[in-house]
Amino acid sequence: MNSRRTKSVFAAVSALAVLALGATACASSDKASAGSGSQNASAADPGGEKIKVVASTDVWGSVVTAVGGDKVEVTSIIHDPSADPHSYETTASDAIAAKNAKLTLSNGGGYDEFFSKLADQAAGAQKLVAVDIAATGNENEHVWYSLPGVEKIADQVAAKLGEIQPASKDAFTANATAFKGKTQELLTKVSGLGASGGKVVATEPVAHYLLESAKVTDATPPAFAEAVEAEQDVPAAALNQVKQLISGKQVKALINNAQTTTPVTQQVVGDAKTAGIAVVDVTETLPQGVTDYIAWMTKAVDGLAGALK
Repeated sequence: MNSRRTKSVFAAVSALAVLALGATACASSDKASAGSGSQNASAADPGGEKIKVVASTDVWGSVVTAVGGDKVEVTSIIHDPSADPHSYETTASDAIAAKNAKLTLSNGGGYDEFFSKLADQAAGAQKLVAVDIAATGNENEHVWYSLPGVEKIADQVAAKLGEIQPASKDAFTANATAFKGKTQELLTKVSGLGASGGKVVATEPVAHYLLESAKVTDATPPAFAEAVEAEQDVPAAALNQVKQLISGKQVKALINNAQTTTPVTQQVVGDAKTAGIAVVDVTETLPQGVTDYIAWMTKAVDGLAGALK
């Protein structure tokens, strides 16, 4: 997906500063190695030191935290709602975090391409890619809205953490089981929301998997969705079709990616509000002040359920 939201401005780091930071990090790493052995993620940690994990976004960071608990130290590279994973440029501190990581978790599917550079720098880390693990069979990369997919990812996180720190393996497995119990509750809640035949339109296919679980029909014209994703002008016919679906109240809700704002999305959101059609905001990363995946997804499910009543 190609987002057009306002991109965060990152301070430029001079080559000299990067080298200095890198040297400092190497020195710190060498000291840690002297006391605890190899920094290689494949080497088992007996269970004392926290496992350093780097995730591409705070969504995946929150999943790792749920599974790892107080035995992990998680760095989420994208942790600002205004930051765009498609255009993010890594910093010296990101590189240091990656170098020291024993586990990395990225989204994949072209969503967070910046992370491939960091993964290369995390030479000794175990590496997980959410899209590959979720294996949805669909090219839509927004797999954090696939609750069954997220459950698979939680299991893989637990397994890898258990390899890195065998003494805590049972704790990681128990945490993953508890996490999946909560996602199952959400799946039960969302399942069948579209049984009454409700249809929706969306500004972008971000919540595709959630709508799929709810068995809700996405009536968005393909030409509209394709143009938005390609950052191209929406064909007039496709835009008119969306506007007619809304003004004619042929859909129960508009699913709006709140982190992407364009003249077209503003227009259809305004049309929906005028027509009395529910607008359900969804996001790609955790909103400000939210750190828990389950709480975030519960709000999305409740919003969809309320709109479809």
